[in-house]
Amino acid sequence: MTPELWQRAEGAVIALVALAGALALGGWWWPLVLFLVYDLSALGYVAGTRVGAFVYNLVHAYALPSLLLLWGVTVHGWDASSWSRWLLLIAVSWFFHVGVDRALGYGLKHDDSFQHTHLGWIGRGRPEG
Repeated sequence: MTPELWQRAEGAVIALVALAGALALGGWWWPLVLFLVYDLSALGYVAGTRVGAFVYNLVHAYALPSLLLLWGVTVHGWDASSWSRWLLLIAVSWFFHVGVDRALGYGLKHDDSFQHTHLGWIGRGRPEG
């Protein structure tokens, strides 16, 4: 199995675990409702490919949802209070989005083209050869 396939499989597992987390929080539908919100980061490409890749990668890495999850758990705990629940639902929805993207082959972007990702080329932007 190639490293790219391992990363795609890992993304699928993370998406499933995130969905289970949302289910445990009583909001299994939130990852679906919020799914496209995280793709608004692609608007950074209006400022050029370098800025676009930076903004997109910032939102599509696991670091920020991990910090949000950590904040939700350490500051608010696992109880079902409104702040804790919302922070955790946003975090697991974010993990779900990134996991599904990775499972589908949409990886972190290189700054030369939106179609050039760490998992390979997507769409019609593939170079010849």
